[in-house]
Parts: sequence; structure tokens; C-alpha cells
Amino acid sequence: MLRAERNLSRQDLADALGINYQTVGFLERGDYNPSLTLALDLSAYFGLPVEAIFSRQPLRPLSEAVYGHSHAEAEKKTMKGRAR
Repeated sequence: MLRAERNLSRQDLADALGINYQTVGFLERGDYNPSLTLALDLSAYFGLPVEAIFSRQPLRPLSEAVYGHSHAEAEKKTMKGRAR
């Protein structure tokens, strides 16, 4: 999820877009189809094409596609290394 990969809370993203934080949750769960305006606003906010954000097929996290692992996996490894 783009929001989680960028360490944004639902409220942070909602505030940036001028929507309710619950709308963010509905979008993430696929319980709500955004208006064209909201889809374009999300696209502009994340700097990605709409089709990279909304797809009928699940998309791999960008960090996984680019680096071969997800941001969350890298973060776990970093935290594990710090604990030693």
C-alpha cells in the first residue's frame, strides 16, 4: 500500500486530500470506488499514474519491484540488526 510504504497514517492522507480518514480505509479495503476527481488527486499526491494506484490485479510494492524486497522487509532487517 502506498500510504503504509510512506509511513502515512490514514488521517495524514485524508487531511492532505481533504477527505474523511474512513474513506481512506474504504479505498484500501476495496469497499469504495473513488470518484475520478479523488483518483486524480491520489495520483497527483503520490506522483504516480492512476493505473499504478488502482488496478484489478494486485500490484507488488514498488520497493519490491525495484529492489527485490519490500520496504517492510528491509525495515525488519534494519531493526533486527540494531537489536544485536
